[in-house]
Amino acid sequence: MLILTIVGLKLVTLCKIVTIRNLTINLGRASALPFFFFINSYMTTALDRQPDKLDYLSPTQFRFGIHQLPKVEFFTTAATIPGINMGEAIFPTPFKDIPIMGDKLTYDNLEISFIVDEFLENYTSLHEWMTAIGFPKDRKQFRNFRSNTSSTPSASATPSTERVGKVTSANALFSDAYLMVLSNKNNPILEVDFHNMYPVSLSALQFSQDATDVQYITASATFSYQIYEFTTL
Repeated sequence: MLILTIVGLKLVTLCKIVTIRNLTINLGRASALPFFFFINSYMTTALDRQPDKLDYLSPTQFRFGIHQLPKVEFFTTAATIPGINMGEAIFPTPFKDIPIMGDKLTYDNLEISFIVDEFLENYTSLHEWMTAIGFPKDRKQFRNFRSNTSSTPSASATPSTERVGKVTSANALFSDAYLMVLSNKNNPILEVDFHNMYPVSLSALQFSQDATDVQYITASATFSYQIYEFTTL
């Protein structure tokens, strides 16, 4: 009778152990399933974050054009995509001041460099544009450029008789421009459009007899504008 009792206790204990092991295995499988999905989803997200375009941007693959200066486009050797800056406000505290993001963007000027042609046509066209804006000699410089020289159409059809108090359109003194970014195979991939642009500075031309080799004269110009935008081509 005692032997049967001992055998019965052993059987009960073995049954409990088997039950606990089965429960552990089932729980392990249940917990491993979400863990597998977690690993799989994490790897998928990591793969999605990998870039699919590994080519580098070349500084020589670009094309610049400006409506007001068609003779400058062909000779342009350098151009920049201007930087932008956002101001910030400082919230004073007895300890460290806390910076707060600003609400206005400041655009840097557009700068280009171009080779001056032999007859200085591209240089003088930019010079005439700046002269028309400043009209250092006579107001006719402004009117003649707006009516005859400018490539940008003016909103005013009859600017010959101007009176005090009459609104004078200045659309002809502005121009749009673009900077097209090309791929390594010279295919257009991105275009930067500049709106309502006008020149603010033009560099000097330096002639010298001391040059040991022929180095063609280049000029640089700086433009201000309203805004620029990116367009994917």
